[in-house]
Amino acid sequence: MRKKQAIKMITASLLTIFIILVSINYLSSGTNISNPNTSLRTKQNTPQNEQEAEQNETDSKEEQTENSEKQSLTDDIKDKVENIVDGAVGFFLKKNLDIVAIGDSLTQGVGDTTNNGGYVGILNSRLSTEKQDVNIENLGKRGNRSDQLLKRLDKQEIASSIKDAEIILVTIGANDIMKVVKENISDLEYEQFVKEQVDYKQRLREIADKMLALNPDASIYFIGFYNPFANYFKDIEELGLIVDNWNKTDQSVADEYEQVTFIPTSDLFSSYNEEAVFYKDNFHPNYAGYQLMASRILEYIRPEIEDKSDG
Repeated sequence: MRKKQAIKMITASLLTIFIILVSINYLSSGTNISNPNTSLRTKQNTPQNEQEAEQNETDSKEEQTENSEKQSLTDDIKDKVENIVDGAVGFFLKKNLDIVAIGDSLTQGVGDTTNNGGYVGILNSRLSTEKQDVNIENLGKRGNRSDQLLKRLDKQEIASSIKDAEIILVTIGANDIMKVVKENISDLEYEQFVKEQVDYKQRLREIADKMLALNPDASIYFIGFYNPFANYFKDIEELGLIVDNWNKTDQSVADEYEQVTFIPTSDLFSSYNEEAVFYKDNFHPNYAGYQLMASRILEYIRPEIEDKSDG
């Protein structure tokens, strides 16, 4: 009964988030919702307007303080990431190294305002400084679910890329969870996530099998996902439980294959204020968040990309 009530709360919360996201997208277009003709009018100097001016000045100072704090957090992340990544790439890379990144919006790099391709672009720029022949192909597609990724692997151009890759990086699963929410939004229950998790696990196996059939020598990495709601709904344990269980599914499938490894990322995002590591949609990482992901991924793939004969 408690889980059902909690899921009902989740439903209401998610609906609220969707409304907020629509508002954010609407506001980001530059539209003035309260008064679209404001720019055509000249305000008179009234006491009310003077009060508004004073309030705006106060708000501006508070915003500057807040931005300063955010910048401090961002600089902290940047320093830590650069130390980790710069230290990690201080080695020789294997020659003619081909890496394929495939999956959902986390691979595509949604939320990276530098338009550099998220963690994939960061890895590419870091590894390229070694002046080695490294090719990192980004096959991320926003909204991709595990069933859709399976179908994409049948496409000739994608299958060809998989065949040539030494390393395959995969982000998948978050949209599978969101599919459960969308299809059951009016009557959402915890058991629905559990049921879908069983099917998701089987699809993960099929993804690994299909990739290894195309390329038996490839090393595959399932990159875990995080709980973007953790900072907003700390009291709803089921949200974190759902994400944790699905990450455990990734881990359990990876454990079934010698050539598949699970890379956790949830802890990276829980260690920082959400505004420091998330894009304005509160779902995707921002550039700092992708830096954290890139550093973690590089730690895991280093044994596969390092040429020890030149060390």
